[in-house]
Amino acid sequence: MASPWTFTLLCGLLATTLIQATLSPTAVLILGPKVIKEKLTQELKAHNATSILQQLPLLSTIREQPAGGIPVLGSVVNTVLKYVIWLKVTTASILQLQVKPSANDKELLVKIPLDMVAGFNTPLVKTIVEFHMETEAQAIVRMDTSASGPTRLVLSDCATSDESLRVQLLHKFSFLVNALAKEVMNLLVPALPNLVKNQLCPVIEASFNGMYADLLQLVKVPISLSTDRLEFDLLSPAIKGDTILLYLGAKLLDSQGKVTKWFNNSAASLAVPSLDNTPFSFIVSQDVVKAAVAAMLPPEEFIVLLDSVLPEIARRLKSSIGLINGKAADTLGSTQIVKILTQDTPEFFTDQGHARVAQLIVLEVFASSEALRPLFTLGIEASSEAQFYTKGDELILNLNNI
Repeated sequence: MASPWTFTLLCGLLATTLIQATLSPTAVLILGPKVIKEKLTQELKAHNATSILQQLPLLSTIREQPAGGIPVLGSVVNTVLKYVIWLKVTTASILQLQVKPSANDKELLVKIPLDMVAGFNTPLVKTIVEFHMETEAQAIVRMDTSASGPTRLVLSDCATSDESLRVQLLHKFSFLVNALAKEVMNLLVPALPNLVKNQLCPVIEASFNGMYADLLQLVKVPISLSTDRLEFDLLSPAIKGDTILLYLGAKLLDSQGKVTKWFNNSAASLAVPSLDNTPFSFIVSQDVVKAAVAAMLPPEEFIVLLDSVLPEIARRLKSSIGLINGKAADTLGSTQIVKILTQDTPEFFTDQGHARVAQLIVLEVFASSEALRPLFTLGIEASSEAQFYTKGDELILNLNNI
C-alpha cells in the first residue's frame, strides 16, 4: 500500500470535506454564493456584457419615446434633442455581484450593479458633457419544473431596481448647458430601465445558462481510479438559503467502460452541513469512497528473491528460523522467495473526523524458487491513517503510518 495515491476530482473548485458516516450512498455538491458570483461574473465577461452596455442606443431610445410617452411634451423634447449631436455610453463596468436568499427560501436573488459614464456632444460647448449613471439589474434563480425534461435551474424576472437608479452630472458648465444636461438626464431616467431589460437581461440569462451548463459538465468529468473510473450524474438541483445544491448519483466503471457498481440514487436522506466560510463542499457517501479506495488498491501479488534483493533480510530470516527449527532453516536456499499478496478489498473506516484504511496482507515464504508449497505463511492486517487534501485540481488520498 504505497502512498500517495492520487485521483483527479473536480477542476477549479475546490476544497473537499471529509466523508461523514451518516450519509446515504450518493453525493451532493454544495455551491456557496462566492462560487456562484465568480462563475457568473466569468460568464458575463465571456458574453461581453460591458460591451453591450457601451452600445446601448440611448439617443434613439429617447427620440422614439419622448418625455416618457407623454405626447404634449413632444415638442419640448424635440427642442432639447435638437442641441444633442450624439449621446452614448463612454465607459461601463459591472461591479461586485451579490447573491442572497430571496423571500422564497427556494429561490436566489442575484443583484448585478451597473456603473456607467455617458456623454453627449452639443454645439453649445466644445467639450463632451458627461454624467454618471448607476443602476442595478436584479434577477431570480429558481427551479424550473414546468418542462417535460428533468428539473433544472433557470434565471428569470430580470429587471432593474428603481431605487438603485441614479444619474448625475459629472462637471458643471454654463447655465444653458447645465439646463440642457438636466433635460437629457430627465429623459434617460425612464428610458434606462427598459434599455437594461431589453438589451442586458437576455445576456444575463444566457450567462447563467452557460454557468449552469459548465457546472453540469464539471460534475460529469470522470474520476480516474487506477484502471477504473468513477462518474457522477445529476439527479436534481435544489436551492437552500444562499446556496445551490446539486444532488448526484454515482457509478463505478471498469477499463472497458462497463458499469460494475451502481450506488443508491436516493438524495432525500443526505445530511447536508452548512458551508460556514468555505466557498463550496463536496459530500460523498461512504459506499462511494470505499469503492473508490478499493479500485485504487486492487488485490496484488509481489514476488521478492530475497538473496538477490534483500540479502541481509535473507540472512536474518534464516538465522531466526534456525533458532526454532534447524532442519527448516537448512532448506532455505539461495533462491528463497517471499510472495506478498493483498487479499480482498481494503476496508475504509471513519470515526469522529478521522479516516482509516485497513487491508489484509499475506506473506508466503518459499524455501526456493522450485518449491511448490510455502515453508510458512503469515497474515498481517495493515492499517493506515487516511488523509485527504487538495493539490491544484486533484484530490489526493495519502496513507500514513502503515
